[in-house]
Amino acid sequence: MTFDRYAPHLRATLALGLPLVGSHLARMAISVADTIMVGWYGVNELAALVIAVSFFNILFFLGMGFGIGVMGVIAAAIARDDETEVRRSARMALWLSIIHAIVMLPLLWHSETILLAIGQAPVVAELAQDYLRIAGFGLLAVLCQLTLNSYLAAMERPQVVLWITLAGLPLVIFLNWVMIFGNLGVPELGVEGAAVAAIIVQFLQLAAITAYAAWLPVARKYHLFKRFWRPDWAYMRKVFLLGLPIGLTMVAEGGLFVGSNVMMGWIGTRELAAHGIALQLASITFMLHLGMSNAATVRVGQAKGWGDGGWMRDAAVTVTVVSVCIALIAVATFILFPRALVGLYLDVNHPETPALIDFATGLMFYAALFQMADALQVIALGLLRGVQDTRMPMVIAGISYWLVGIPVAYGLAFVLGLGPKGLWLGLVAGLTLAATLLMRRFWRGHARGDWTPAPSAV
Repeated sequence: MTFDRYAPHLRATLALGLPLVGSHLARMAISVADTIMVGWYGVNELAALVIAVSFFNILFFLGMGFGIGVMGVIAAAIARDDETEVRRSARMALWLSIIHAIVMLPLLWHSETILLAIGQAPVVAELAQDYLRIAGFGLLAVLCQLTLNSYLAAMERPQVVLWITLAGLPLVIFLNWVMIFGNLGVPELGVEGAAVAAIIVQFLQLAAITAYAAWLPVARKYHLFKRFWRPDWAYMRKVFLLGLPIGLTMVAEGGLFVGSNVMMGWIGTRELAAHGIALQLASITFMLHLGMSNAATVRVGQAKGWGDGGWMRDAAVTVTVVSVCIALIAVATFILFPRALVGLYLDVNHPETPALIDFATGLMFYAALFQMADALQVIALGLLRGVQDTRMPMVIAGISYWLVGIPVAYGLAFVLGLGPKGLWLGLVAGLTLAATLLMRRFWRGHARGDWTPAPSAV
């Protein structure tokens, strides 16, 4: 029976994917807490946080390819019982993550000049730089966390990462309450307080994940941290060539959303704040798909290591169907409960709140429109990374997001005068094209390839 064929894959996918989803959601919840609490503090500060986080994320996306790309390599190496490749690839991914974080610091430190150059309001640009000059030091922590998360996920041990990430949520809420608003005798720091809280939590989480990766019995044979300071230039080059296209792909996709933030800033500060709320709600559902995409990378990477094409196709079908079901639930939620969701972010007593809720609620319909395309494109990327196909997806992302998505958004918003709605329709256009081309590449390419089946257990 069909169900009997896919049931083992479903169980294995959920066992691996749900902790990864939980980790991404917990990480997103920390960002949501920042947005909500800064939103309670002030509209200018909220707009500054939206643009600052967008700036930070672009640099994060560029560097996260090393951590994400190594996931499929490690999964395939474990399937082949190649301890050397596991150790060397994971170690050099950490090296590259650290190097990237250091190189990006000057851009974060001088971000006000860049933000002013792209048309942001002076008060927003100044506050955003205040945030980034502190939060920028957390780039190293989050990139190394991501790499270790991939290392553990490839071993099908993502559960502790979930608990470590969840533990950071109440801590960041408490630190935000203290530092943003000046409670318990601490000076009132506003948006800078959110940055201080963020880096404290990020480095504590990195310390905990590092300790777990070093302690985990199943991982001890890989000796990841033994003589960590010794470079391995051959594997560094391999991870760099695999990870850079992934980073550029993430920049292309993230740039689509950052571009929409920048263009919304041209329209107005209030509109940017409302846009940030709607976009973050959409980003929460994206975290669900991202977790399943990570599971797809591991499952397909295992199949590649075993050389079993039928197993790969069944695993790919399973994870795609799961993500489609999640997208359908998200569409229904955004359409049925938009005002309730938006209202969580704002102080009901603030005089600007009613207008912000009305504006952001109108955008939630467009957030619902791209849910399915967003789900399919990120799942397709996960499948392709599992077979270590990263260069053509980079090209597809560049075309979809920068030659279609951004121009369509600008044309509809400013040339045809649709304003904010036009920007969101541009997002829909870019994501839909990317989903179509990426899924086509996997199913008409790798999923149809010649394979030599090998005995394996789900």
